[in-house]
Amino acid sequence: MNILQAVILGIVEGITEFLPISSTGHLMLTSRYLGITQTEFVKSFEIAIQSGAILAVAVLYWKTLWKGWEIWKRILAAFFPTALIGTLLYKFIKGYLLGSTSVVLWSLFIGGIFIIIFERIHGEKNDAVGELSSITYRKALLIGLFQSIAVIPGVSRAAATIIGGLLLGLKRKTIVEFSFLLAIPTMGAALALDLVKSAHAFSNENFLVLAVGFIVSFAVALMAIRFLLVFIKRHTFVPFGIYRMLVAVAFWLKSG
Repeated sequence: MNILQAVILGIVEGITEFLPISSTGHLMLTSRYLGITQTEFVKSFEIAIQSGAILAVAVLYWKTLWKGWEIWKRILAAFFPTALIGTLLYKFIKGYLLGSTSVVLWSLFIGGIFIIIFERIHGEKNDAVGELSSITYRKALLIGLFQSIAVIPGVSRAAATIIGGLLLGLKRKTIVEFSFLLAIPTMGAALALDLVKSAHAFSNENFLVLAVGFIVSFAVALMAIRFLLVFIKRHTFVPFGIYRMLVAVAFWLKSG
């Protein structure tokens, strides 16, 4: 992987991390389109640059994180299921799921259908939870269980958590922001686990490529987060569901 490819993947990551369209799936498909072989380093790169996008959340929400221990406790409660499942299934996820284009495309397509159907039948209730600190620990834990589905590439961590939160009676803006914040321990832990297991095999050039991807994804994610917060004020996630289906179909036609 060269610097230009790292920049492109950093842009893709920054745009897709917080949208319900699967950043991991898009990184894998973009890598394939660019002719990048799915080596162990590339798989680690795709995990590592997500931390750049997560840093954007920390920067934009630092006041909320700094003053809100009650919010942190709910974030950690939601993080627990994913941490447990991710640790137990690490070898399987990285060895078999990451790198599987078929898994990504079917996840994108089926997930797109699900999002469209969900948005058509689900309405926000008048008594929906509107404050992050008002989310119960039970609901936080259940949101974490929804998030754990996203260990399957193409599912989308953002989509899983947001839909889970809406089903549990949270306002759209509330669960979107909770999804942002939940990404901090989730992706931070994923990066730490992967670096512990893989960093010893990286060269100096590998670390330079990682740094470039990290910085680019951080800068682009700042804009993507602001876009999503404005978008959800007037729109549902149906356009993202349609987009997911179109991407899957386009790759199937290209492959066929």
